[in-house]
Amino acid sequence: MSIAIFKYAAPMNFYGLAGRLIPWFAWSSGILTAIGLYLAFFVAPTDFQQGEAYRVIFLHVPAAWMSMFIYMVMAFWSAVGLAWNTRLSFMMSRALAPTGAVFAFLSLWTGALWGKPMWGAWWVWDARLTSSLILFFLYVGIMSLWSAIDDPRRGDKAGALLTLIGAINVPIIYFSVKWWNTLHQGSTINMTKAPSMAAIMLAGMLVMVFAAWFYAIAASLVRVRGIILERERQTEWVAEILEGKA
Repeated sequence: MSIAIFKYAAPMNFYGLAGRLIPWFAWSSGILTAIGLYLAFFVAPTDFQQGEAYRVIFLHVPAAWMSMFIYMVMAFWSAVGLAWNTRLSFMMSRALAPTGAVFAFLSLWTGALWGKPMWGAWWVWDARLTSSLILFFLYVGIMSLWSAIDDPRRGDKAGALLTLIGAINVPIIYFSVKWWNTLHQGSTINMTKAPSMAAIMLAGMLVMVFAAWFYAIAASLVRVRGIILERERQTEWVAEILEGKA
């Protein structure tokens, strides 16, 4: 089993595996998104405190969770790449960053749409909101750093270092509502106690979380295949693929 796993550490082998996995994750994401949106907007009842405005959480919560999760996955691949100098690790980190930035952007905007009716303002310099904005800037900064360095290998290492340094912001986002007095509400889902929302609301939100997760995997696999072709374009196997597409 371990031998099979290490086999796919080679970009050539992973390229084929990614191609086979993309349709499964893409279709799963589309189906789950349709189910989740149906539950969110047509089945889930109106919240007795927040009214219809609460429905934005079905987009906001998955986007916020994925923005943090993807960053930590980037940090993992960055650490692996720096420790063992594996090419695919750096490629995976590059492939994940745009999707993470999109989710971070969506979490900020959906949060604003939620905050306006709840707090009376589109934006407040709340600890949770500010640290989430910093996360978005980290994504943009890392991608800008990669673009600014012509040598891909030097860019990989510089981006990996910045990614690892910025990882400290993720626990700050998560624990900000506990560490400081913030306007942002606490966690709706907690592993130590029952959820503070109706079962159908929870089901709809979790379906959207899995939809976002599968989308992130599919999008990253598509992107990493493009990066592999660009990085390995001098190899014979990539030349054969490009000739077949021509």
